[in-house]
Amino acid sequence: MTEAVAIAAVTELRPGRYPHLSANDFFQQIFAQLISENSLTPSDIGGLLASPPGMAAGSGADIFAHEHLSEELGLKPRFAETINAGGATHGIMVQRAVLAIRAGLVDSVLCLAAGTFPNVSGGGAEAIAKMVAHPQFDSLYGSYIPPLYAQAATRHMHEFGTTKAQMAKVAVSSRAWALQHPDALMARHGAITVDDVLASRPIASPFNLLDCSVPCDGGGALLVCNAELAKRLSPQPAWVHGFGEAHEHFNISQCRDLINMGGRKAGEQAYAMAGLTPGDIDFLELYDSFSFNPILGVENLGIVPSGAGGEFWDAGRGAPGGDMPVNTYGGLMSFGHTGDASGMSMIVEGARQVMGQAGERQLDNADTGLVHSYGGMMAEHSVLILGRQS
Repeated sequence: MTEAVAIAAVTELRPGRYPHLSANDFFQQIFAQLISENSLTPSDIGGLLASPPGMAAGSGADIFAHEHLSEELGLKPRFAETINAGGATHGIMVQRAVLAIRAGLVDSVLCLAAGTFPNVSGGGAEAIAKMVAHPQFDSLYGSYIPPLYAQAATRHMHEFGTTKAQMAKVAVSSRAWALQHPDALMARHGAITVDDVLASRPIASPFNLLDCSVPCDGGGALLVCNAELAKRLSPQPAWVHGFGEAHEHFNISQCRDLINMGGRKAGEQAYAMAGLTPGDIDFLELYDSFSFNPILGVENLGIVPSGAGGEFWDAGRGAPGGDMPVNTYGGLMSFGHTGDASGMSMIVEGARQVMGQAGERQLDNADTGLVHSYGGMMAEHSVLILGRQS
């Protein structure tokens, strides 16, 4: 029988702008917050996985972040690594942590992320684009992030008749969920309508401003534990039932299928490991750089057939009150897109829902949740299935 492993403790900084904080300051604050909120001690931490700060800003990554943090935080990990897979980093961290615990290397692994998003008016957008745009086929034409994503959205519109109004409904749903989260960055701006999204200024067709995620700073942490420690730390851990990953391409121009990306393969792996089907999932937390991505997400993860993602959002299924809640914290579009830490947000929310710690937005039915994150131009994918039963 496969050893039960769970996420037993989570924390997250309030997203925003923190120009006075260094990457080290972020990590220190997140670690202190995790310890204080969850009655942990450093001795409870056997391993450490960290994301390298600086990638999103294009300023170069700290590939020895795990070593620096071990020293700064007073940890003596027996298993440690710095991992970077863009937005999929933190889902892959959880997978590596589960494997290390099941191999008997450690009883627990701390997964730690801190991120800042560059000022796009100060050359930051160009720096990021160079990281993910092919030097021969993309960068030469001045591409930046929104147009690269827009290619996939435009193809989906051509294939299936998906509309801008359907994408706008994703943004409206995300904002409605954010209004129930006390820390969501865009909650202060109130609810939005489809007309608001369609009337916001154009960015890169088919995306308008309110179709885009919100750049900010932040970070979070979670502790993955064996069954004994998880039960000691939490009355209701979030057990890791299954996971999968896929690496299909790097540059969007080299992607051979803009409709079926790596999320489908990663999801199939996770379902098989968990012994579950899409019909067993109660809620979804999906990486949403743009309003199109959750449309493709519900298709690639088998919730609806290919081409039916727009209809899913037309029916309000992912919004508050819908039968398949999506991004119950507001997603990157309304909670905040925290640079190098952005893939942590949906895992923290997924765990909180399963653990019954989601406050006002707590779902009545959150026995089993799926978290999908990706890095680059929908290139690197991680899927986690979390549940209440060990």
